[in-house]
Amino acid sequence: MRCPSRAATLALVAVAFFAGLSVDHVARAARRDGGQPYRALDVFADVLAYIENGYVEDVKERDLVYGAIEGMVGRLDPHSQFMRPEVFRALKEETSGEFDGIGLELTVKDDQLVVVSPIADAPGERAGILPGDRLLRIDGVPTRDLPLAEAIRRLKGAPGSKIALEIMRVGFSSPQTLNLVRDRVRTRSVEWRILDGERGYVLVQVKTFQDRTDAALKKGLDGARAQLGGEIRGLVLDLRNDPGGLLEQAVRVADRFLREGVIVSTEGRGRRNVEVERARVKDTEPAYPMIVLVNRGTASASEIVAGALQDHGRAVILGTQTFGKGSVQSVIDLEDGSGLKLTVARYFTPKHRSIQELGITPDVLAPETMASLRGEDGPGEKDLERHFKNEALSKSEAAAAAVARSTIAANDHQLQTALDYLRAASIFKAWQAPAPPVSAKR
Repeated sequence: MRCPSRAATLALVAVAFFAGLSVDHVARAARRDGGQPYRALDVFADVLAYIENGYVEDVKERDLVYGAIEGMVGRLDPHSQFMRPEVFRALKEETSGEFDGIGLELTVKDDQLVVVSPIADAPGERAGILPGDRLLRIDGVPTRDLPLAEAIRRLKGAPGSKIALEIMRVGFSSPQTLNLVRDRVRTRSVEWRILDGERGYVLVQVKTFQDRTDAALKKGLDGARAQLGGEIRGLVLDLRNDPGGLLEQAVRVADRFLREGVIVSTEGRGRRNVEVERARVKDTEPAYPMIVLVNRGTASASEIVAGALQDHGRAVILGTQTFGKGSVQSVIDLEDGSGLKLTVARYFTPKHRSIQELGITPDVLAPETMASLRGEDGPGEKDLERHFKNEALSKSEAAAAAVARSTIAANDHQLQTALDYLRAASIFKAWQAPAPPVSAKR
């Protein structure tokens, strides 16, 4: 499995960004440099022995070791995580598209659990939970300073079991308690429908990048053509609230709309282990006009797709600033069934842009709500503790992102809209291949 990945941790019930993952199956951790153990491990072994032999209560060695590993990994960036066996199983279930829980994608901001986006048709969405909501209590237990793994454990439960969540939202005068019933959440990664049959316009929504997302996308596009009785003449690709997922699937989805060129490149520490994914002509969709919808919940793998289509001029990106997660994680199977999700690389768009902290700036800014106009559109990568700084971010890019997050056309919305349409037209024109010259007959 590969995924670039969202801003937090992916859970069984509270799926937080598993996007950007690249899974390596290994039997044990890599040997240390030169095969020599760290001297600090002697100190660790001494402390472990003192606790086991002298602590006032019995403690399990496994819990002590797991706690130490969690503390160590917790010193890294917010996307690196040690997962105990039950949490690691949840991650694997999530990539298959089925899991038990309430269906919330979460991150941690200021030591609080924050909703990135609810999964469609899951208990969380049905209860009215929105992106940006703060989760204050789980069954009466405060979540401040609660480790994410422990929060996940408390959110888990059998379908039909009840759970009470205390939620705080911008605009609430006081927290509200929501009573939910856990369910078996079955996510369909791709849904589609005809927007305008006469004009041949189609909407395709990609909710997350799972094992067979590209296959589901192809099936949806073919189904739309069958229902239209002809070719698609315009496509809206909806990536809003898509937290990401498997990198390989993101590459395949972008490849479906690109004839050639770089889709994404990744670079490890010190720019080592550079990998470049390129588009292929085979199975490329026709060059119909294309709009990609994005928002603050568009993260990681979905940002890779949006960035590739934007850099190649294949689609107009419309919506609000995306999440801004520009790193790649490897997921490693450990001997006891636990797992390690470790950030191993940064990724770059075809024009070698890093979207870390910044996100994808839409070609056409179109806020979803007035709250979005005020900037109340949920947390982004730049809001996470210990996140990587984007050293390559230029002042002009930072200024453009700031403008994108502010108001649009405050004084003349119609003029702004006209300008946006001109931008869209120029992008579509640039994508179209020039017609061959007509030779005059004599």
